[in-house]
Amino acid sequence: MSHKIIAVDLDGTLLNSQSQLSDFTKETIKKVSQKGHKVIIATGRPYRMAYHYYKELELDTPMINFNGSLTHLPGKKWEFERSLTVDKSFLIDMVAREEEIEADFIAGEFRNKFYITNPDEKVASPQLFGVSSFIPENQLNSQLITKDPSAILLQTRAKDKYALADQMKSFYNHELSINTWGGPLNILECTPKGVNKAFSLNYLLNVLNADRTDLIAFGDEHNDTEMLEFAGTGYAMKNASDTLLPFADKQLDLTNEQDGVAHELTRLFL
Repeated sequence: MSHKIIAVDLDGTLLNSQSQLSDFTKETIKKVSQKGHKVIIATGRPYRMAYHYYKELELDTPMINFNGSLTHLPGKKWEFERSLTVDKSFLIDMVAREEEIEADFIAGEFRNKFYITNPDEKVASPQLFGVSSFIPENQLNSQLITKDPSAILLQTRAKDKYALADQMKSFYNHELSINTWGGPLNILECTPKGVNKAFSLNYLLNVLNADRTDLIAFGDEHNDTEMLEFAGTGYAMKNASDTLLPFADKQLDLTNEQDGVAHELTRLFL
């Protein structure tokens, strides 16, 4: 069997509901990597919230963050690193329209920091941003936004987050990619036009001189649709959103709580 590129989402896929990696998952990923397959974390999470999983899994492969906006080799300078950003005018406009889009909060995500409109722990979980608590410096002030963010994150009270995502895409003349994730949290994440996990995986395949037929992908949510459709074989978790299923080649019999990814990798490679 040729060596494979294995792209894995984190939340709802590789991680359990406590946002943890099981011992079985960690050992399986390590064994698969030792056989020469390349495991790639492809997540909507910012780098600061994914790096400790990367270390736990003892990976030395590139990582994809912000749903494709950042492709890099953690902890190292890498000639193929690619960092894309959203024009700050979109963030400023969304803040001005916060009530219209029924946002609990809107956040500008940068590589190593973030700013949020409503740093109230009763509204936004600090853990969602990889911190134990918010500090005054996290407060988003549109007048102080001088750089373009890697992504824009918002939580909405709208009953249908998918419909809102479509409405926002239309409103902004499809100049943004807008994906949903977070399950009951109703999270929308905005990245540059055309940027998603598949976009960055295609870039990585070219860098690694690999073919998409060698790409296997695992996901559970709307922001994994392009990735699963693009992969040679795309797996939806048993707990996957119904929105994702039409884009998957197969659906696993096990959920993220049952180590579905690790069991499938064991069947395929071990």
